[in-house]
Amino acid sequence: MLNILKFRSSKPSYNGYAVVTGAGSGIGRSFALELAKRNTAVVCADLNLESAEETVALIEEAGGTAFAVACDVGKAEQVEALAVKAEKLLGNPVSLVINNAGVGIGGKFDELSLQDWKWAMDVNLWGVVHGCHYFVPGFKKQGRGAIINVASAASYTAAPEMSAYNVTKAGVRALSETLYSELKRDNIKVNVLCPTLVPTNIIKDGRIPDRYSKLADHALMNYAMTTSDSVAKLTLNRLDKGELYTTPQVDAKLFWVMKRVSPNLYADLLGFSYRFVKN
Repeated sequence: MLNILKFRSSKPSYNGYAVVTGAGSGIGRSFALELAKRNTAVVCADLNLESAEETVALIEEAGGTAFAVACDVGKAEQVEALAVKAEKLLGNPVSLVINNAGVGIGGKFDELSLQDWKWAMDVNLWGVVHGCHYFVPGFKKQGRGAIINVASAASYTAAPEMSAYNVTKAGVRALSETLYSELKRDNIKVNVLCPTLVPTNIIKDGRIPDRYSKLADHALMNYAMTTSDSVAKLTLNRLDKGELYTTPQVDAKLFWVMKRVSPNLYADLLGFSYRFVKN
């Protein structure tokens, strides 16, 4: 791991100061490590402080600068406190926020409780809204800034038995698309990440029906077409270029094209295929 984290001598990215939510594992940890490789000081926020501290330890062992902060992104006051604390820890204004924290949830629509919906909405959608709300004003004052919002290919694939997850991620994509155009005149870049399968703990830590959880976790860990490290690197590179979308895998791109070319046919095929799924 330490060999992989050898730092470059290049100019710091995004003025060198970033906040990553959900940085304790998966894509969030990969973002934090990749930013550190690019000579960026990182505040690693996570609901699980111990996991965030593990990410910080990896960065510090390789000679980088990082700080761990416990934060529940679903609670506005905690994200507000994160924004204030991050600037104090870094000693400089934050110039990049990566709203990555998210949870997995699945099941038939009529099997999901309203509590399940609220849990998913609080983290997956409101967590991103909170992150943008509390960091964008600072970016405007600086006259520059960058945002990466982690959505999912689920934001447009709309697969059955994923209603809550699909809705939250579609909201993240719509918010990102809006901010991309709205904030362009303020010199603030926006990128939305829409991957399919990436090896993370989202299934293990999520609310997925038992009939699917083992299969889904096996697919994530064994059949993903990329790694979280590759996804983080690609997304940051696309952000640098001013690109709005990052769809890292071939299947994500294919679904995107299918949905755009013929939305009705895509939905009909999805519905037809679902008839053969064992319930």
